Amino acid sequence: MSLKFLKPTTPGQRGTVLVDKSHLWKGNPLKKLISKSKSTGGRNNQGKITSRRMGKGAKRKYRIIDFKRDKFDVYGEVTRIEYDPNRSAFINLIKYEDGEFRYILSPQGISIGDKIISSQKADIKEGNSLPIKNIPNGTNIHNIELKPGAGGQLVRSAGTSAQILSKEEIFAQIKLVSGEIRLVNKNCFATIGVVSNPDNKNVKLGKAGRKRHLGFRPKVRGVVMNPVDHPHGGGEGRTSGGRHPVTPWGKSTKGKKTRNNKKTNMFILKRRKK
Repeated sequence: MSLKFLKPTTPGQRGTVLVDKSHLWKGNPLKKLISKSKSTGGRNNQGKITSRRMGKGAKRKYRIIDFKRDKFDVYGEVTRIEYDPNRSAFINLIKYEDGEFRYILSPQGISIGDKIISSQKADIKEGNSLPIKNIPNGTNIHNIELKPGAGGQLVRSAGTSAQILSKEEIFAQIKLVSGEIRLVNKNCFATIGVVSNPDNKNVKLGKAGRKRHLGFRPKVRGVVMNPVDHPHGGGEGRTSGGRHPVTPWGKSTKGKKTRNNKKTNMFILKRRKK
C-alpha cells in the first residue's frame, strides 16, 4: 500500500493525497454478493431531516461481507482484492474448495493465491479465523465478536488491530485501538492480523467536491448564525466563546459524556484514552 501525491495541474489537486489503488481489482464486484443500497439523505419516512449534513453522494452497491466466518474447516483461496465504497478497508473475494464465493475483510500482508481457513485449531496466520481461547497472547487480531456466533463487530476499519493481553476462566482481556481494555468471551471468534489499507488516515481530499461525492453536505458553525437559529448565534461583530458549547437544541456537546449503556460497564476494565 502506498500514497499517491497528485501533481497540482488544477487548484483542486494541490495538496491532494490519495491511496494508490492500482493493485486492486479493476472490474465489477461479484453480482450474487451485492445488494441495493439506498441513501436516505438524513431524512426519515416523513421526509424530515433527522440527521444533518448528509447528502446523496455517489451511488453505491453494498457488498455482502462474511463477518461471521462460519464456513468451518474448509480452505478458501484469495482470488482478488477489491475496493469497497462502504468501508475504509479493502475486501477479499474468497473461493472455497466447494466452489462457494464470499467476501471478507482484507488483512494487511495477504496476497492473491493465499489460502485461509476458519477453524477451532487454525494456524496463527493472517486471514485465519479461530476462537480467542486458541490464539496466543500478544497476537494482533481484528473482526472480533462480542457474542459467540453473532459475527465480528469490533476492530473492522482500515489499519486497525486489537491485542490479546491475557485469558481467564471465561473471558479474555483485549486491548482495543482506543486504548480501552475490555473483557470478551473466550469462545468468540476473531481474525488474525491487521486490517488492510493503513494509509487511509493520511488521505487529504483536496477539494470540497470530493467530500460531497462521499455523501457529506456542508457544515455551518453555530457562531455565524443568528440567535433565532442557534444558541451560539448573534453578537456584535465577530464573537465566539463565552458560552459552553451546545447543540442547536441546547444540549451540551464537545466533551460531554453520552454513553448510557450500563449493562456492559462490567466488561470494560480500563476506559479509552482521553
